[in-house]
Amino acid sequence: MSEIKKATREGFGEEIVKLGKKDNKIYVVDVDIGKSCKTGEFRKELPEQYFNVGIAEQNAAGVAAGMATCGKVPFVVTYAVFGSLRMCEMIRQEICYPNLNVKIACSHGGVTPANDGASHQCIEDLGVLRTLPNMTVVMPADYVSAKKLVAASAEMYGPCYLRFTRDSIPVIYDEDAEFVIGKANKLKEGKDVAIIANGDTVCIALKAAEQLEAEGISVKLFDMHTIKPLDVDAVKECMEIGKIITVEDHNIINGLGGAVCEVAAEQGNTIVKRIGIQDQFGQSAPYERLLEMNGITVENIVNTAKTLM
Repeated sequence: MSEIKKATREGFGEEIVKLGKKDNKIYVVDVDIGKSCKTGEFRKELPEQYFNVGIAEQNAAGVAAGMATCGKVPFVVTYAVFGSLRMCEMIRQEICYPNLNVKIACSHGGVTPANDGASHQCIEDLGVLRTLPNMTVVMPADYVSAKKLVAASAEMYGPCYLRFTRDSIPVIYDEDAEFVIGKANKLKEGKDVAIIANGDTVCIALKAAEQLEAEGISVKLFDMHTIKPLDVDAVKECMEIGKIITVEDHNIINGLGGAVCEVAAEQGNTIVKRIGIQDQFGQSAPYERLLEMNGITVENIVNTAKTLM
């Protein structure tokens, strides 16, 4: 894992410009927060493919749906709390129901907009949107994977929700790493306990795995960047160990942990411990403090693994 830290929203901002220059069907539908969501360069370089609808997220969903019916590939860009919750009905009725090729790219996911307070910390989005038919749900773990998964989302057909971080997080992957939507990336092979993480918690899980291995506990670690469709084969591989820990910057209800538990419950003979936001709203506090308050720490992952052992 690199010492370099970059926000995944930075990766999105860079990649969407490349995609737009390569394909003039790629559009950005902004809701007047392009500075925070890193669409400023796209607006500057590709003004004919850029629309700012103002602070009107629900309208943005409808505009994007209309574009998609004309063969465009629109990316609606906003904060996660607005792109999932405020737009939810429009996403359901106007995008997912007709299965249109609209991407919803959201910065400020989870508790990464820490100092913005509870109103801007979105810890329900992945769970809400993964229940919608036809929707794909993705959260990259770092700057590199953000670029790769944004590109992959543009290539696939259908609605896709992409969640990015506001704050900088460690770069995990090399530039030549490969990513397939719907297939988890295995970061470590092990036999004693399995850890499945996504987004900004992958770097925390990686540190915990390294500490556990230093203490003689072998860890299998997956970056489950796609929550829907979930990589069921990766979960089943972890179930062969029988002890799984999920780690996420999201409510433990209906997020990554919930998705893994659904698979485990159908198969049986596996214990799953969920580490994430403990069914509560965020608060105004430093990002690291909010993670600590919810047990999303190296220490808690290590102690949970030892308890399972």
